[in-house]
Amino acid sequence: QVHLVESGGGLVQAGGSLKLSCAGSGRTFSGHAMGWFRQAPGKEREFVSSITRGGGSTYYADSVSGRFAISRDNAKNTVYLQMNSLKPEDTAVYYCAANERGVVVLTARDPDYWGQGTQVTVSS
Repeated sequence: QVHLVESGGGLVQAGGSLKLSCAGSGRTFSGHAMGWFRQAPGKEREFVSSITRGGGSTYYADSVSGRFAISRDNAKNTVYLQMNSLKPEDTAVYYCAANERGVVVLTARDPDYWGQGTQVTVSS
């Protein structure tokens, strides 16, 4: 089982940057496919980005492609989301998620584990 803890959220002006981190527990972290999702008030949780077990492949929602970058450091059991050129519409709670079978995370049905979320607020 993996326990996920996000950090790095906060308040930033439009055009600014934030870097989220997700620390995972457990010896099998490197075997998990990882992803980031977000949920704005009154909206469904949506896919943001994901990365394969070894980090060789990454995936992005069209809304963040070219602005966000996902990466992972398996030696530190951590996955990151670098967010640049932030927009007010990026405001949401951001969740880290893991699939323990290594299946690529692309929808909210794919993860086996979720973090508690971290708030990102982008002011205009």
